[in-house]
Amino acid sequence: MSKIFKFLFTVIGALVGIFIVSVLSDINFVKAIGSQKITTGISVVVVLLFALIFYMLSPKAFRALEDLLAIWERQIQTKSFTEVILGAVGLILGLIIAFLISQPIYKIPIPYVGSVVSILLYGILGYLGLNIGMSNKDTISEKVRDLTSLAVKRSLKPKDVVKDHTGIPKVLDTSVIIDGRILDIARAGFIEGPLVVPVFVLEELQHIADSADGLKRNRGRRGLDTVAEIQELKNVEVIIYKGKIEEIPEVDSKLLKLAIDLNGKIVTNDYNLNKVARVQNLEVLNINELANAVKPLYLPGEEMDILIVREGKEHNQGLAYLDDGTMIVVENGKDLIGEKVNVVVTSALQTSAGKMIFAKLK
Repeated sequence: MSKIFKFLFTVIGALVGIFIVSVLSDINFVKAIGSQKITTGISVVVVLLFALIFYMLSPKAFRALEDLLAIWERQIQTKSFTEVILGAVGLILGLIIAFLISQPIYKIPIPYVGSVVSILLYGILGYLGLNIGMSNKDTISEKVRDLTSLAVKRSLKPKDVVKDHTGIPKVLDTSVIIDGRILDIARAGFIEGPLVVPVFVLEELQHIADSADGLKRNRGRRGLDTVAEIQELKNVEVIIYKGKIEEIPEVDSKLLKLAIDLNGKIVTNDYNLNKVARVQNLEVLNINELANAVKPLYLPGEEMDILIVREGKEHNQGLAYLDDGTMIVVENGKDLIGEKVNVVVTSALQTSAGKMIFAKLK
């Protein structure tokens, strides 16, 4: 291999000598020599001299080339297949751009300037294309995925998404995903039909998760975790709807249109979305309403042990809470804050905020 390289490197040296001779032949000093034999002799000497110099430098050049190739090989081994492909594409594009730019440069009337500038352009633009392609893998890959899926998204019809699934589709909104209780309901097997998570809801969750506000950021991350955990459940079908509803900017309006197109239901905790959906004759599954419906019933006369935690609004009242959040108002319980007591239920009141139980000390 080294002998072949020596030969090729010597030939390159001879070609460099020929180039130097052609440059010198345009100089007036050389033209003044006049004699063709002397000019030819000088040319042969210059060519042989450069060939000899390159032949003597070939061992060092070969070792330098080997080291350079070894460095490139190590760098390529650390890159993924995608990065290598994108780097090659970037290199080709850079060389194509250099070719287009160099065409008018070749026409510069100054001798050899066009050739030198063109060579520099090929080297610089080729390197830039290679570097940009390999260093921007994620951005380029994302753009390519967006472009390839754009036509699919625009032609995607909502009913095509759920046609292979049985049951009524249920579209999840942002509030119910962040709430997280839908995961427990699905895990318990109370969900029938596919759960549809629109991509614009995921984008809203990601936007919340990237918020500078710590509370919002935690809520957004919890929502994304909820989606990931629901997808892992084997007893629930989860569909990530990737279709675009570009004509409607608001997320809630997009949810309503999607639910109508799917002939499905909306699962939400949002009070306003709940009302608007019902006005449009859409069925709504409200997790808060479900939570209130499954709370245990306490009839007047039943006894329970509770911990009074704070003072009530009215005179001498004490307040306690059940594990499900139900508030218990205890008559004459103000002086027993921090103590466990046995009480008797006197009445129960159902409000929009939940259930409230009134009790008295036994």
